Amino acid sequence: MTSIASWPGQAEAWLDERGKPAWIVATVIGFVVFWPIGLALLAYLIWSKRMFRKSCRHAWGRTHGFKSSGNTAFDSYKAETLRRLEEEQAAFEAFLQRLREAKDKSEFDQFMDERARRAAAERSGERRDERTGETV
Repeated sequence: MTSIASWPGQAEAWLDERGKPAWIVATVIGFVVFWPIGLALLAYLIWSKRMFRKSCRHAWGRTHGFKSSGNTAFDSYKAETLRRLEEEQAAFEAFLQRLREAKDKSEFDQFMDERARRAAAERSGERRDERTGETV
């Protein structure tokens, strides 16, 4: 009974290992054999967001893109290069985050400065044209 109950999970894992094309083929075969099976697979693909996932990133995260070549020197070089690339990617993503934060801060500071200038102008009795910024 356990093997029958675990079959859907095993089939799902098998299809996930082969990626998005395997899911598409299984769905098409499901439609050809008996249309409710194909419809159920299509609904599952959409519901689980498997069709909208980046397949490269998903496959990379699961297997680490790494099988032994049999050559230990090459395997260690490959592992070191992949580790270095992952560190560089993390550093670059951190840099982009800091860049976004700096841009957001400068835009916010500019907004607050403009708001303070408008408030000061209104207190002094001057009016400014909203479009041109000139004193009226």
